[in-house]
Amino acid sequence: MGSLPYGEVDFSLRSLAGRAEGFGRFAVGGLHGPIYVVTNLSDDGPGSLREGCRKKEPLWIVFEVSGTIHLHSYLSVSSYKTIDGRGQRIKLTGKGLRLKECEHIIVCNLEFEGGRGHDVDGIQIKPNSKHIWIDRCSLRDYDDGLIDITRQSTDITISRCYFAQHDKTMLIGADPTHIGDRCIRVTIHHCFFDGTRQRQPRVRFGKVHLYNNYTRNWGIYAVCASVESQIYSQCNIYEAGQKKKTFEHYTEKAADKEEAKTGLLISEGDMFLNGAQAHLLTSSSTDCMFHPSGFYQTWTMEQPSDSLKCILQVCTGWQSIPLPADQMVIS
Repeated sequence: MGSLPYGEVDFSLRSLAGRAEGFGRFAVGGLHGPIYVVTNLSDDGPGSLREGCRKKEPLWIVFEVSGTIHLHSYLSVSSYKTIDGRGQRIKLTGKGLRLKECEHIIVCNLEFEGGRGHDVDGIQIKPNSKHIWIDRCSLRDYDDGLIDITRQSTDITISRCYFAQHDKTMLIGADPTHIGDRCIRVTIHHCFFDGTRQRQPRVRFGKVHLYNNYTRNWGIYAVCASVESQIYSQCNIYEAGQKKKTFEHYTEKAADKEEAKTGLLISEGDMFLNGAQAHLLTSSSTDCMFHPSGFYQTWTMEQPSDSLKCILQVCTGWQSIPLPADQMVIS
């Protein structure tokens, strides 16, 4: 049995900052700003989450209340913010978070459920956003995606999240006309996709590293590689339900190319359960495939096992954990 990542990030309030593994590892959130305390569950106004997210200066946002915040419109988050739900149980509903042209965002220990409306995602990351870490969030039942990463947003890590009761779970790369999405880089690890139907994730153009995730009982496929994507699937657990095809390849034509292409997907050390079929494309072009070690040196990974499966069912999503003390000394 290996060691799960991030064991030390709950010792002090700000030790989350800069501790993500993978492409989002530089995200510092509101490390260099004061604490902002959310004192009520209002959609807007003094002491609300929206007011804190709107402010331009770095803030470490914490909650002194638990409950549901009903968002009547997307909640836009400005740069250098940590939304830290430890110590309380906060559920966002109605709409979701919008990370638009921002950088250095950490979102930790929140629930997202019941987002309604056209193009309403739980967390929408576009355009041109970077250095983002989404950790220990529970997401379910939105009208569009749970997390969408598009329009040249990059350097993002999604970790220890729980996804359920949903169709189009996670889209990375908007559509074949958005060739700027070639810059996208995302790491998804130690997440639990629990009966979500498809897109765990679906990728266009971007580079995506998947490791130590548990995906079970999907409805169409588990992971989809589409136009020019590069997906490195490493030591994940894929447990089929009725549908056995784990990996899907969709062929599309990038706007600036004559020839339609699919994506590349490498499966290394993955565990396939209950008849899950890999159906990998045999391709001579795997030399075009990125390797995570070309971008970051270390990541916490173990071989897939029944014990990892059990741990991911318990340790993903919102957790009942205390808010750590703020031990940072401002000189």
